[in-house]
Amino acid sequence: MKNINPPMEASIGVVILAAGGSSRLGEPKQLVPYQGRTLLRHAAETAAASGCRPIIAVLGANAGALRAELAGLPVWAVENEDWESGMGSSIAAGVQPLTDLNHLDGAIILLADQPLISPEFLRELVFQFEETLAPIVASEYDGTLGVPALFAETLFPELLALDGAGGAKQLIQQYRSRAASVAFEGGSVDIDTPEDVEVLYRMAAG
Repeated sequence: MKNINPPMEASIGVVILAAGGSSRLGEPKQLVPYQGRTLLRHAAETAAASGCRPIIAVLGANAGALRAELAGLPVWAVENEDWESGMGSSIAAGVQPLTDLNHLDGAIILLADQPLISPEFLRELVFQFEETLAPIVASEYDGTLGVPALFAETLFPELLALDGAGGAKQLIQQYRSRAASVAFEGGSVDIDTPEDVEVLYRMAAG
């Protein structure tokens, strides 16, 4: 990824998906410690440092404990009461508040458990959006496109229409021929199992 941090002209929001129950990990993965803070706090601080606004964090399971992790940050927490139905409902819950804002050009959707995201990477998504005018700018890793990904405001209705089991990736695939991408070397690093946590800690140590 190029180290480009130009002033942003587009007005871009962020939706942090943090509603899952972490069934495979056995504890809330959003609260896994990483570099002196939790993964959720890291994601929220990263979004805040990117300059994007507004920032929406979608909570579900363990909402009370997670909400405390957002204290002092410019983050609006919303709760998805239907979080167990799947990621699509959480995307809709996060995008819905953005539809009331007529100044937004798009929104970045990211996961709370991708520890290698950085403000610079999120700004690069915005830069490529401004340069290419693509409806989607997605992260490229492991031969595929995924999140974090920036979706143009024109796609908000389709994000709102995702069903419970569907996630952002199905929309990325639908528009793949028109999508732009940014290489994200750490995109495949996420936290789902105790083994993933061990890998993360080894990386941090080393």
